[in-house]
Amino acid sequence: MILIIGSNGQLGRQMQKALTARGLEYAAYDYPEIDITQPDSVRELMEAVKPRAVVNCAAYTQVDRAETDEETAYRVNALGPKNLAQVCADAGDELVHVSTDYVFSGEPPMRDGRPRPYVETDPCGPMTAYGRTKLAGEQLAQQHCDRLYILRTAWLYGDEHNFVRTMLRLAETRDEISVVSDQIGSPTSTVDLAETICALLGTGAYGLYHATCEGYCSWHDFAVKIFALSGKNVRVLPITTEEYSRNYPGVAPRPKWSVLENAALKTAGKNLFRSWEDALYEYLRDI
Repeated sequence: MILIIGSNGQLGRQMQKALTARGLEYAAYDYPEIDITQPDSVRELMEAVKPRAVVNCAAYTQVDRAETDEETAYRVNALGPKNLAQVCADAGDELVHVSTDYVFSGEPPMRDGRPRPYVETDPCGPMTAYGRTKLAGEQLAQQHCDRLYILRTAWLYGDEHNFVRTMLRLAETRDEISVVSDQIGSPTSTVDLAETICALLGTGAYGLYHATCEGYCSWHDFAVKIFALSGKNVRVLPITTEEYSRNYPGVAPRPKWSVLENAALKTAGKNLFRSWEDALYEYLRDI
């Protein structure tokens, strides 16, 4: 039995599809059925379900709101994983915890004078409340559970509100859209992430993994590709982060470099991620 926490989110929904396709038994819960910030809530559910593994897809992901409500973000993103890790350790269960590129500063590491992707051993330095709380969640989970897989992902899209669906919705009423062109990352499909999680479960290859689709682009490039693949005639204007911030004051800073290298997955022979273009093509075809 595999227990999915955060079952109503993008990844939680895709995990259910992936496990169903494999014929694996699972239980799926979300708030308020379980409140991961409360140890008793976690323990009661775990004792009732008796899983062999827990996949934690739950998170406080409101990056802007976290700047003024870091306490709530910390309870969900840091204390939540800690509570899950403690109960999993007591029961001898595996725990999969999903983290983020926001644990890094957004300043690219350099190789031969050029930016290179972050690898798992690079030092963290979050610049937002969201990033700080997610990094704390990684550290607390590591302190309390040895049977732990941590997967850092970025620019995720799936079966819920996301950048791809926002662009398609805007294309219904606009023929011109401005999109940030100086933030770089790897658009990542929940399909690929869920497949990778399934491939790791039960292997005992515990550790920290970067988990994003291969290749990278800007948000502007991403939008252009979305419209090209979906046959939408929309002009995409590039703007800088600074220009965007002037139009939307109060937003939290976004990393300008979010490119992760799946180095540990490749070493383990578990890198199932496609190119971001191929994954996007399939996603648009299916919706």
